[in-house]
Amino acid sequence: MSSARKTILVIGTYDTKSDELRFLGDCIECQGGATLTMDVSVLGEPAMAVSVSKHEVAAAAGSSIDAAVAAGDENEAMQIMARGAATLTAGLHREGRIDGMIAMGGTMGTDLALDCARALPIGVPKYIVSTVAFSPLIPADRLSADIQMILWAGGLYGLNAICKSSLSQAAGAVLGAARAAVPAQSERPVIGMTSFGSSCLAYMKWLKPELETRGFEVAIFHATGMGGMAFESIAAAAGFAAVMDFAPQELGNWMFGSAVNSGPDRLLNAGRSGIPQIVAPGCMDLIDFVGSQELPARFAGRQFHAHNRLLKSSVLNADERRETAREIGRRLSQSRGPVHFLLPTKGLEEWDRAGGPTHDPEGLAAFLDEARRSIVSPTRITEVNAHINDRVFSDRALELFDAWVSDGTITASARKVA
Repeated sequence: MSSARKTILVIGTYDTKSDELRFLGDCIECQGGATLTMDVSVLGEPAMAVSVSKHEVAAAAGSSIDAAVAAGDENEAMQIMARGAATLTAGLHREGRIDGMIAMGGTMGTDLALDCARALPIGVPKYIVSTVAFSPLIPADRLSADIQMILWAGGLYGLNAICKSSLSQAAGAVLGAARAAVPAQSERPVIGMTSFGSSCLAYMKWLKPELETRGFEVAIFHATGMGGMAFESIAAAAGFAAVMDFAPQELGNWMFGSAVNSGPDRLLNAGRSGIPQIVAPGCMDLIDFVGSQELPARFAGRQFHAHNRLLKSSVLNADERRETAREIGRRLSQSRGPVHFLLPTKGLEEWDRAGGPTHDPEGLAAFLDEARRSIVSPTRITEVNAHINDRVFSDRALELFDAWVSDGTITASARKVA
């Protein structure tokens, strides 16, 4: 942990919220931090000096404040500012000028701030103080994987004792995070793995210690939306030596309208980065839903598993499973690196075993049939006559991994994760 003074980028509309932003910055500085301020307002002039002007923000988007005003539409204008602010945020971090960011706002400011947070890699503190924090207005695919949000209680218009409490806590949180953050750099090459809890998928219990004895570090991502988003973010930055993506179920969730998804690029970024991939269809028979919501009518009457009060699952029908198999094949075919698909023929998650709540042999047969048709060269496919939770599946995955290490496909050099 570095003892150097940490600099926090403070983003907001300095024409209308200068008092609140000044208070936020003062809280950071009185704790020994430094600030770099970015004005993302459009119409008014900032009531205090700023480090990055609104004109610089608009120019970074290839536009101008005059063009934003001339648009005559606040949404279009703010999207110009969002593009510019995100570009500048990423650049400031690359240049080593900031150690974290914090933004504040209502719906407009939050919309922009979400883009700025996504412009920063995992491991860089990113905080948003928002009047709509944790709101269903914010879809999962707008969130960066390690974002932190704090409700801006009582802060819609002007300073008061209640919103000062929110702002001061946020200032302490972002500065403390910047001071405490350990860079996501491993001395060992990192294997990215996706899974669910061991009551559903069990392969990681055998694979993790085996991979560690071979000199690798294993990062296992919980594939319930944000976990898959974090996995894809690191894969996009080429942060893994290899991936064992054995729970790509978020793809099916996204395809069939579940909110429990990680966005449209699931199962794409490792391939785009040329990372060696061993892939399997863990839980691709299920679609997950938010536990507190009613199942959509099209899924009523299907086999069902209530995991807990947060999460529940319904089975996909045969046609839907065929569609997921085709989409998996299509996405893997775009990979720039080697891909080997393991197809466990006796089941894809613990609850689909005979007697389980999601057991559906006809649906499984449809998926297997379509996978054999859709997963084609250069992707290699190997059928494993076992359930995905049987030890023989994990042993086969390890055999493939060892072969790739032996022939140099997977190298032992560590990569920067973020």
